[in-house]
Amino acid sequence: MARSTLSFIVASIAFALIVVAASPEAEARPRPAGGGGGSDFRANKEFGLGFMLGNPTAFAGKYYLSDDTALDFGVGYSRHYGRSRDYAGLHLHASFLWHPVVLARPDPFWMPLYFGVGGRFLDRDYFYDRRYRSRLGVRVPGGIMLDFNNVPIDIFGELAFTFDFVSPGHRRFFWLDGAVGLRYYFQ
Repeated sequence: MARSTLSFIVASIAFALIVVAASPEAEARPRPAGGGGGSDFRANKEFGLGFMLGNPTAFAGKYYLSDDTALDFGVGYSRHYGRSRDYAGLHLHASFLWHPVVLARPDPFWMPLYFGVGGRFLDRDYFYDRRYRSRLGVRVPGGIMLDFNNVPIDIFGELAFTFDFVSPGHRRFFWLDGAVGLRYYFQ
C-alpha cells in the first residue's frame, strides 16, 4: 500500500473520531412501525459525514432530499491499474441516489438497496511518464446499506460503474470501482 494512501486512511479515521467526539449527541429519528412491501424505505437521518475505503478512498457525505432520495459526495484518492501503467490521483464525485427496496428490516437496522447516477472528476497522475491529465465522467453507483434505527450511523458497500468521457489526449475509459464506508449523521 502506498505511503500516501496509508496516510490518507489514518487521517480519515482521525478526522471521523474527532468529528464524532466533538459533535453534540445525535440520535436517529424513530422509523414508522410496520410498513408495507419492500419498496417503502424511509430515511430517519438527514446529513452525514464519514469515509469510504477502496476505490476511491475518500471522505464521504450524504444528504437526504426526501424519505427515499439523497445526494452523496466524496473527496479523496482513486487508483486504477492499466495494461501499461497505473493511474492515480484526486477523486471528486457527487451522485443522486434512490433507495427503491428494503431487503431486510431487523430491529437494529434497515438494509436498503440503492442506485444512483452522477458525475466524477479525476486529476490523474500517470506514474510512469509523470504527465497530468484531468478526466470528467459519469458515475453510476449501486449498493447495500445498513441504516441503523437508533444510532446516527450507516455502513455501506457499493460498486460504481464509471465512464470517463472527457480525457484530453487520451481514449475514453470504463471502470468498475468498489468501496465500503461508514457515515455519522449530525441530524
